Amino acid sequence: MRWNYIINIIGVLLVFLGLVMTFPLICSLWFKDQSLPGFLYSMGITILSGIILIFGSRRPTIDYISQREAMAIVALGWTAIGFFGALPFYTGGAMPFFTDAFFESVSGFTTTGSSVLTDIQGVSKSLLFWRSFIQWLGGMGIIVLSLAILPYLGVGGMQLFKAEVPSPVPDKLAPRLSESAKILWYVYASISFVQVIFLLAGGMDLYDALCHAFTTMPTGGFSTKNASIAHFNNSFIEYTIVFFMVMAGINFSLHYQLLRGRTLIFWRDSECRFFLFLILILTFIVSVSLYGSVYQSSSDAFRYALFQVVSIVTTTGYATADYEMWPGASQVIIFICMFIGASAGSTGGGMKCARIMVAFKYCYRELFTLVHPRSVSSVKINNSAVPEAVLKSIMGFLAIYIGLFVFFSVVVSCLGVDMVTAFASVASCIGNIGPGFGTVGPVENFAHIPQVVKWVLTLCMLLGRLEIYTFIILFVPEFWKK
Repeated sequence: MRWNYIINIIGVLLVFLGLVMTFPLICSLWFKDQSLPGFLYSMGITILSGIILIFGSRRPTIDYISQREAMAIVALGWTAIGFFGALPFYTGGAMPFFTDAFFESVSGFTTTGSSVLTDIQGVSKSLLFWRSFIQWLGGMGIIVLSLAILPYLGVGGMQLFKAEVPSPVPDKLAPRLSESAKILWYVYASISFVQVIFLLAGGMDLYDALCHAFTTMPTGGFSTKNASIAHFNNSFIEYTIVFFMVMAGINFSLHYQLLRGRTLIFWRDSECRFFLFLILILTFIVSVSLYGSVYQSSSDAFRYALFQVVSIVTTTGYATADYEMWPGASQVIIFICMFIGASAGSTGGGMKCARIMVAFKYCYRELFTLVHPRSVSSVKINNSAVPEAVLKSIMGFLAIYIGLFVFFSVVVSCLGVDMVTAFASVASCIGNIGPGFGTVGPVENFAHIPQVVKWVLTLCMLLGRLEIYTFIILFVPEFWKK
């Protein structure tokens, strides 16, 4: 393990993070709010720390990153980014405890959307802008972004791409890794820009349109309003956000192929079909459950059911209604959506539709084999057989995911949180969703959660964002041995 190399790259990330604090700094100057000194302190500390790490370590000349080094860079890099990203919240006076600031920062960068702010609209606009902007940065991965704008890091770094891009089987879109990252960010930024235009057309001002576009495309869910999207009570805005949440939940390589003229690419991709069909089925079931019992209009039942189902299944976490007041069947579906997640290769969290599909097909194959012991069959996705090694990896991921969910739920319960809140908060954080059930429901927040529990949930957010393996491998003793 070449620690000089790892420290050097983390130093570069911190310098980059400090430089992007220029944007909320400009926002603070524009609105003349009280957060300006906090951003100046945070920027100085972050850039200085990065420079110390860069010049305090010597990069090796070997142009190769091992898998272990890539995982260490990703896991430690995200932790460092979350730590220094918390400084504006802490020095800006929005949060008196660093635990809360760190929780909010990691929630932003991991695009979870869980918040400790009790009065969002009482916070300065520049801090809320930073809160939204870090979700936009975290959406496609700050490490992939760094590879795009700092080509000298792309030294045989496919391991970094595999460790960061949220996909069971990451694909290179271009021969060079840096070009792949640029393509992903071009698509990501372009769709974000289009959403801003639509939100402006719906009546949002430029500030709110930017902040909500910054938190829709990364499926983050932070809002500038206490009541989230319900504050606007505007069906055009809601349907616009639903459309872009769905776009964010689709594999971004498909968006790129669509832009290149492959008009039927969404339909030809089996995972995309599964994702869209799942949204339609779950929305229909919830709409039927709500019609007559909660909403007397079928259009209202569909409107609120669609928004909440899409918001949770894409792990965005916006809210237009308190789903804890809905019938039990609807609440069960919302809870199930917390585990499904969006498509692989999207900015969403959760288990991912690709893994769910593979798991169902794997189980069917096992049942088929029991009936026909001599048969030879394979699990196929998009008419291609899934290698056995990938099958084992996916089934192992699902087992570890559920195991960690149960383990951390028990831990949180033992630390004094009621059972419903414990299960919901862990499911929300490990799935990078945001709201849950119990005392962390869609109209509440995480401010009242004990400090020690916030550290546990922060770990859950990092585990979920880094696809479990990349982060949990650090706790395996063999990882550190030669």
